[in-house]
Amino acid sequence: VKGQSMSKTLPQITRTDAEWRALLTPEQYQIARKESTERAFTPGNHNDEKRSGVYHCVGCGTGLWSSAHKFDSGTGWPSFWQPIEPGVVGTKKDFKLVWPRTECHCAVCGSHMGHVFDDGPPPTGQRWCINGLVLEFRPAKA
Repeated sequence: VKGQSMSKTLPQITRTDAEWRALLTPEQYQIARKESTERAFTPGNHNDEKRSGVYHCVGCGTGLWSSAHKFDSGTGWPSFWQPIEPGVVGTKKDFKLVWPRTECHCAVCGSHMGHVFDDGPPPTGQRWCINGLVLEFRPAKA
């Protein structure tokens, strides 16, 4: 991903596998801890959420994405053109498919979020394609 620098140091949260299983639903566990992907347009994945607010990691509660950076990519997953602030989302290369992709995860607890691509809108040109089932949306206060 061009121009992405994530160097903010955040406290790390670690849990045992049993603790993760107790904290997350089976679907959330598969996505967050086993790097699975929900189906596009999965009900409840926040793809259609239009309110102002912040999307938090279900694994640790860290605010990762702002509704101000959300856009409709047409893919069936919530998409953002940047994280809420530098350092809260980490990236690594993913070679699970034929071509390499850039996987993204919560920088605090390591939960898998999705992937980032260089086909998004201005100003960054990025599309952070996120599994909505591993997000908790908290609406802005009126």
